[in-house]
Formats: sequence, structure tokens, C-alpha cells
Amino acid sequence: MLSQVGLLGLSQAGVTVAAFGSQVLLARTLTREDFGSFTAVLAVVSLTAPLAVFGVSELWLQVFGQEGARAYRWVGPSLRLAGAACAALLLGVLAWSAAELPDATAAVRALLATVVVAQAALALAGSVRQLRGDYRGLSALQLAPHLGRVLVTVAVWAAGLSVVAAAAGYAVVAVATVAACLLASREFRRGAMPLEGHPAPAARAAVPAPGTVPAPAAVPAPGTVPAPAAVPAPAVVPAGPAAPAGGLDAGPRPGELLGAATPYVLGNVCYLLGIHFGTVLAAELLGGAEAALLAVPMAVLTAVYLVPRVVYQQYLLGKLHRWAGSDAEAVLLAYRWGSAGMVALGAVVAVAVAVGGLVALPVVFGPEYRDAAPVLAVLALAVPFRFGGAAVAALLTSGGLLRRKVVYQAVGAVVLLAALAVAVPVWGVRGAAGATVLAEAVLCCLLWVAARRGVVGDAPLPTWRDLRRRLSREAPRAS
Repeated sequence: MLSQVGLLGLSQAGVTVAAFGSQVLLARTLTREDFGSFTAVLAVVSLTAPLAVFGVSELWLQVFGQEGARAYRWVGPSLRLAGAACAALLLGVLAWSAAELPDATAAVRALLATVVVAQAALALAGSVRQLRGDYRGLSALQLAPHLGRVLVTVAVWAAGLSVVAAAAGYAVVAVATVAACLLASREFRRGAMPLEGHPAPAARAAVPAPGTVPAPAAVPAPGTVPAPAAVPAPAVVPAGPAAPAGGLDAGPRPGELLGAATPYVLGNVCYLLGIHFGTVLAAELLGGAEAALLAVPMAVLTAVYLVPRVVYQQYLLGKLHRWAGSDAEAVLLAYRWGSAGMVALGAVVAVAVAVGGLVALPVVFGPEYRDAAPVLAVLALAVPFRFGGAAVAALLTSGGLLRRKVVYQAVGAVVLLAALAVAVPVWGVRGAAGATVLAEAVLCCLLWVAARRGVVGDAPLPTWRDLRRRLSREAPRAS
């Protein structure tokens, strides 16, 4: 367990360094106006990612955790759903680009539209790697696009290229990312990929399905002619229990698929609103130069938020779906020690970010970004709330309380939008930072209360000794 989480952590550290390095090089190469416009467009494109994948990546973790290899029946219909959503959004971004013609912003928007497809492909391929338990492949998959962007920004910086050239480079990386994701998920799309914690599809296929006639077990003695009547007629073969309409491998109905995927879409939209909407609103109300002063601290915060994402979204979520129906103690351990540990870690990280940013931002990004350091210090207050909220949100997702979690995320998004509407016109980017902290605090409290009541209930919480026992070799089932 620790080695797998460590591998994902190293990969995310590489992602963080690569993403931060790309931001630094672009900020030092482009004018502040161009950099603010570029990051604002990228933020809008990132907001579309949940709609592009339409919750399919998280849905796969849920249905495969509950059904095992039988959940392959969901793959074809869900891929068609994600493909249709991706195409619609791609056309929407291109139409949005045409509104700015012949300005350079139109070219940037059109080129960065490819990032929509790349983010959807990465989300789907990442879930495939998690289902297989291939954390090394997952680590490589999530790191490679960021390394490609670093190469692009190095070329832009070295040659002094324009913002349109930077967007074109990002588009090339996006196309390569989609191709790599298609290669990485071939076995899964054929329904032949082994699943972590479940029998391999080949092993399941070897078991006779209900209603099939088994091969004769006895060999007739020499000279004995078996009577024809000993062969059972097809009409008397039992039909088998609990076969759904359309056969054991019948896929979900369109309404069932949409109903299962939509909560994940809404939850992801609410999450990304908290990350990107402040930058988008600042660009619209205050201009690109002011938006850059918020975009840089938000880039740091986004990198920090990768920590709970590694632990819960990329490692524990699929396991929590399995444990929800078979291992209550593991779920309680994740609640008591996982959530408390994430809050404590978030507090330490927040102090490091706030203090380090005051010194590092002007040095790394240049003196014109000195005013971004106080904004980052305010945003750092949101880190413990985000870390703790991510922990309990994963428990709600796997504990059958997904829709309640989404309702609370919507409440947090409404709080954010209302706070931004009041704070940004009055206090500018610092007001946007304060609004973000307020929304994170409200959401964390709502999720924590819901997890305590709906997941834990009256169950006694495990002790530190229970945690040590489960992490030891005496109880490998929880790992």
C-alpha cells in the first residue's frame, strides 16, 4: 500500500513541478496581459472537463467495485455517452472562439479546445489503470502530458514565441495524450483486462453460466451403449436465477446510465468552479493583468490539492467502493484516521505555502508578481478545509450518499458565487481569495457532518491499535 501511494505521490510531485515550471516560463515569456488571457482560457477549458467525460471515469470505479467483471456491460454505452459529450463541448468551444475573430484570443481558444478531449481521455484511462491496480502505468500516464507542456514552454521561452504558439504547442501535446490513452485502454475496451480484487474475466468465463448443460461427468463402461433418453432435452434445462432482461451481459438502459453518471458530473463541476471560476471572473471584471495575480496563487493551490487527490481519487476510492459492502472496519478507519490525518497534513502544508509564497513568488515569477504573495497567503487558509473535505467526500461517494454529497457541493458553489459577486468588485483579487476560503470552509463542514451521520452513525470508531493491525501483514484484506 505505502509503496503504491508513494509511487503515485512521486508522480504527482513530478506533475506539480512540471505544471509550476510551465506557469513560471509562460509568465516570464508572455506579457502579463497575454499570460492572464491564456490562463483564463485554460481555466474555462478545464471547467468543461467534467462535462466532457460526463462522470464516466468515476462511474467505472463504482460499478466495477460493486459488480466486478460483470460491469464490462457498462463500458460500451458509457464510452458512447462520453464521446457525444466531448464532441458537443468541442463544438461549443470552437463557437466561443469564433466570437473573438480576428483577435489572437480566438486562435488561443480554438487551439486549447483540444485540451477538452485530452482531459476526458486522461480521466478515462486513469480509471482503467486504477481498476487494474497498475499504479505505475497510472503514474506515467498522468505525468507525461505535463512533461510535454514543459517542453512546449521551454521552446516558447527560448525562441521568444507568442501566446498563439504556446497554445499550438499545448494542442499538439493534447493530441498525443489522446493517442496514448487509447493505446493504454485497448484491453479494457475489449472486456479482457484483469481487475484488481476481482476474478479475471477469463476465469469467470470458465465457470458455466446459469442455465447451461454441463459436460457428462461419467464415462460409459466398455460395451455399454448409452440410451438416447439419457441426454436431457433442451426444453427441461433450468433457465437460471436472476438473469436481467436482455441476458447477463445486457448493458444499462440510457436512463439508468444518465442517472448514475449525472451526480459525478455535477460534483466535478462544483469542484472545478472553486478552482477556476475566480480567475475567470477576475479576467472579465478586472482584466487579464489582475487575473494573472490570482492565476499564479491558484496554480500553487491546484498543485497542493493534488495530495488528497492522490490518496483518495487515485488510490483509495476504488477500494472504498469494494469495502462499502464487505469491510465496515476499513471504512471506519478511513473516516477516523484518514480524515483527521488529512486535516493535520493540510494545516502543515498551509503554513508552508503561506510563508514560502511570500518569499518565493517574486523570486520565481518576477517582481511584477509581488502582489500575488498576499493573495496566496489568504488562499492557504483553504488548504486544511480542502484536505479534510476530500477525505469525507470519498466516504460519501462510496457509502451510497453520492447525491447528498453533490447537493452539499452545490451549496458550496452557490456560496462561492455569491461571495465572489460581493467581494471581487470591492476588494479585487484578494476578495476572490477570501470568497474561496469561505466556500471551502462551508463545504467541509457540511460534508463532515453528513459522513458522521450517514456513514459512521452509532458505530464505535476504531482505535490506533486497530489501524496498526490493519496496516500490518496480519490483515492484507484492507490493502
